[in-house]
Amino acid sequence: MSMITKGLLVSGLLVSPLFASAPAFAQTMDDAAYCQALIKKYFKFAPAHRREMAGTVEVNVAIEQCKAGNTAAGIPVLESKLRDAKIDLPSRDTPLAKP
Repeated sequence: MSMITKGLLVSGLLVSPLFASAPAFAQTMDDAAYCQALIKKYFKFAPAHRREMAGTVEVNVAIEQCKAGNTAAGIPVLESKLRDAKIDLPSRDTPLAKP
């Protein structure tokens, strides 16, 4: 293998991981932002769906967990309560910034 070929091969191997980690066109919001979106949706629809969204202690704990950064515990509870009330979950896709 010639020196030029080896150089191109090594360069390609070094640069290719940079392209693999490039952001996709549609970005998803992080867990903290998603948790906040779930909380907002819950409070928006909770008064109209009190029966389906029973268990306010559980929801209050989930909200406090989200606020404390424990999104792994808060998100599933809030998603479950919204689904039980047949309310669509907020999208995790964030709109692209305009150039």
